[in-house]
Amino acid sequence: MAHKIVILQPENYKKHEAEALGEADDTNLRWPERYVSVLGGVMLGYSGLKQLFKSPLSAIVKIGAGGYLVNRGVIGHCELYAQLDKHMVNPVNINIRSSFIIHKPRHEVYSFWRRFDNLPLFMKHLKKVELLENDRSRWFLKLPIGVANIRWEAKIVKDEPNKMIGWCSVPGSIIYNAGKVRFRDIIDGEGTRVDVVITYQPPAGTVGARIARVFNPVFKRIVENDVLNFKHFMDIDYATDTVNYL
Repeated sequence: MAHKIVILQPENYKKHEAEALGEADDTNLRWPERYVSVLGGVMLGYSGLKQLFKSPLSAIVKIGAGGYLVNRGVIGHCELYAQLDKHMVNPVNINIRSSFIIHKPRHEVYSFWRRFDNLPLFMKHLKKVELLENDRSRWFLKLPIGVANIRWEAKIVKDEPNKMIGWCSVPGSIIYNAGKVRFRDIIDGEGTRVDVVITYQPPAGTVGARIARVFNPVFKRIVENDVLNFKHFMDIDYATDTVNYL
C-alpha cells in the first residue's frame, strides 16, 4: 500500500492544527486591510467624539462605525465578506465624487487647494506632498507599518485660476491617481461651491499585488471622509497664519 506524505509549510501549521482541534479559522482579511480598518476606525471614532455635543446623532453613528472597523481589523474577520463567501478582498478602483459649500471666498478656497502641500492638513491618507518644478508634485500615502511605501509624481494638467484645478499622475507611476476640483460662487449668498472628483487605481500585475491590496473598500471610505474634511477644515479648523497660499 502506498503511503502519501504531506509536508506542511510553516505558514500552514496553525491552520492544520486548528482543523485537527476542530477549531474554525474564520480570518478572512489580510494584514494590510486589517491595519487600514483599525486606522480608519480610530479616525472615525475620534471624529465622532469631537462632534458628540454639536451633533449627537451623527457622532453616535460615527463612534459605532469606528468601533466596528477597529474590531474588524483586530480580529481579522469581516462578516460581510463571510456572507459573500469572499475570503480575500480584491483591489478596487477608488472613485470619489463629492460636492459641498465652503463659507469662504472662491479665490481663497482655490488658492489653498492649488498648493498641494496643504492637502495632508485635512487628508489623513496622505503623509505629505512635496512641490516640485514645472507644476509637478510628489505624493506619499500614509500606510500601516509593514506595508511598502507608496509614492508617485503628479502634474497639473489643467489650471483655471479661481475656477478649476486638474492633476494626474505622470506616466510610469506605480499607481494611477487623478483629480479635478471645480470652484463656483454660490447664487444665494457668500461662499464657494466645491465639486471634487478623485480617482485611485491600484497597480496591475504580480509586481504590485501587495500594494494593490491597500486599495480596498475601507481605504475608499477613508478617502471619502478626507474629502469631506476639507469643508470642516476650511470653515472651522484652520488659522490663516498656518496655511500656505499662492
